[in-house]
Amino acid sequence: MLAFPGMLLCSAAALLFAVPLDAQESRDAQGGATDHAQEHPHHSGERFLTDRESPIQLELPDEEEAFSFVVFGDRTGGTPAGVQILAQAVREVNWIGPDLVMTVGDLVQGYNTRREWLPQAAEFSRTMNHLRSPWFPVAGNHDIYWRGAGRPPEEHESDFEKNFGPLWYAFEHKDCWFIVLHSDEADPATGVRDFNQTASQRMSPRQFQWLQQTLEQTQNARHIFVFVHHPRWLGGKYGTDWEKVHQALAQSGKVRAVFAGHIHRMTYSGLRDGIEYLTLATTGGSQPGDIPAAGYLHHYNLVTVRDSGIDMVSLPVGQVANPRSVSLQVTSESRLLADRFRPRYDGRVRIDKDFGARGKVRVKLINPSSHAVDWTLSDDCSDPRWYVEPDHRHGQLAAGQEVVVDFAVRRIADPLDAAFQLPHLRLQADYLAPDLRVPLPERRSEIPTTTSVLPAPAASSARSWLQLDGRDDGVRLRSEELSLPAGPFSVEAWFRADAFAERQGLINKTEGSEFGFFLNHGTPEFLLNLGGRYVAARGPEGALKKGRWYHIAGVWDGAELRLYLDGKRLAAVPAKGKRKTNTLPLYLGADVDGRGRPTAWFAGALDEVRISRGARYSGESFRPKKRLADDDECVLMLHMDALSGPWLFNSAPGGVHPRTIGKPEIRR
Repeated sequence: MLAFPGMLLCSAAALLFAVPLDAQESRDAQGGATDHAQEHPHHSGERFLTDRESPIQLELPDEEEAFSFVVFGDRTGGTPAGVQILAQAVREVNWIGPDLVMTVGDLVQGYNTRREWLPQAAEFSRTMNHLRSPWFPVAGNHDIYWRGAGRPPEEHESDFEKNFGPLWYAFEHKDCWFIVLHSDEADPATGVRDFNQTASQRMSPRQFQWLQQTLEQTQNARHIFVFVHHPRWLGGKYGTDWEKVHQALAQSGKVRAVFAGHIHRMTYSGLRDGIEYLTLATTGGSQPGDIPAAGYLHHYNLVTVRDSGIDMVSLPVGQVANPRSVSLQVTSESRLLADRFRPRYDGRVRIDKDFGARGKVRVKLINPSSHAVDWTLSDDCSDPRWYVEPDHRHGQLAAGQEVVVDFAVRRIADPLDAAFQLPHLRLQADYLAPDLRVPLPERRSEIPTTTSVLPAPAASSARSWLQLDGRDDGVRLRSEELSLPAGPFSVEAWFRADAFAERQGLINKTEGSEFGFFLNHGTPEFLLNLGGRYVAARGPEGALKKGRWYHIAGVWDGAELRLYLDGKRLAAVPAKGKRKTNTLPLYLGADVDGRGRPTAWFAGALDEVRISRGARYSGESFRPKKRLADDDECVLMLHMDALSGPWLFNSAPGGVHPRTIGKPEIRR
């Protein structure tokens, strides 16, 4: 989809506006499919063929003649780039293929003399003429009002009629009539045209008489639709002159809907005497786009007409795709980019003891697809004490190419506080497929930092633990920060589960390699990958209970893999071979997937996490300590005494402090 300046794109679910009309309500009132099918049996005759037996009678669609038309909102009042939005709407409507396209006025920027007006009219017509369907103009104040020297009495009325068509007219299509009215006639007493003055918001006797005659001539129509620029039925500055127009429309009995524009926000004014009143927002005009779900957006309405009534939906510009453009290559390469087009960092920013920082990082982007990618990297630091220079970089990356960009990163020295956050960059990118621009998922990535100067938290006599919510809370340690050599090792922790799941990780680096604890369905299991295959030490099924503290330990001594629970050996299996390693993070409170993301979350409490060189425990049993020792064999020792900003203090000698993710809490 295409995005343009001043245009806010949201999810399609938030931006599809269906207007419930009488036809839909009548269909809903007909009841379920079975009852309706009995009214229209289809297993006999020529409309339904099968050689299968089934008690279900499928409801066939009505064979009444139906067609569709589109209504565009205002084009003008915004930036010149708005014509690009109009052009995108034209492309999308060609994909939809309605019978015709209507407008509601304000086609040109106007408010000028003929010299400026004529090129603007030509630009609008040139853009609209790309429609495969015929289109029909409506005059608005921007199209009519003259500003500057040499103002003729009729202002731009004659220019409009010479370049677009009559100021008011009607035409028939499939036994339906479309009536176009003119809402910017001059005040007959003063000649002033001003949509803010009620005297200029009246329909002339000539136009009203024409309308009455037209309604009489079209009394046999299936439906009548009316189009006008100003929504005069809103009253206020528009006066009360619309009342006589409404009475004439209502008396016809065939008018189904009246469409207007001008106010640049989509508004439904309800149903009155069988007539629906609707105002469109914009299709390229001035538009903040800040509340699209409330009608502030670029859009067009798609109307489906049947004998029984009309149905309508509002389609945001840029939210309609051409299925013929979405090839297998597009879907495959978009998925590839969504998975792999992300920043690759070289370098780390060192955080000092005063929590100031200064450093440089290099970011590489690689385009693995066969088409170009538009990309933007921008500063996305939620802590204002961080500065990233430049604050953004933008470019287009050709197929198969890579780009390297440098950023200088610094932080003002300031004590660690609750507002401390680590720096981030945001990556926004579009895949430029033929005839289609595909916005890729935004990526917010943390700029790599390092610190080894955290103050040790004070140990408490009361037990403390890290509480994890089972949704997005955890702890992450990069692979290069875990100095665990080849050979025997031990992993252990205290935990208390709040719930068990079908798949639940506790301490994991497992992804076709490495080691980890799982608690699936309350069954403890320790896994280790040796030579490309997993060896598992598993306890009894459902041995774990919610709400109870356990000490769990996994030990590999080079020949045997053992699992202990509360100091008792639950399982021991032969395990010889070379430990298979990976470069994925270690997660506490989750498992890790092949792209280094956390999954299979743990809900509950976690305490005293220790990873050690060597086999700490052997034999049938041992007595686990409530607080584990920080000895020279530790490579990770987390006592969960306190959080230091986003870090957990690692008391292992020379250890790097791991990062929390989500919002875990220290509790006592």
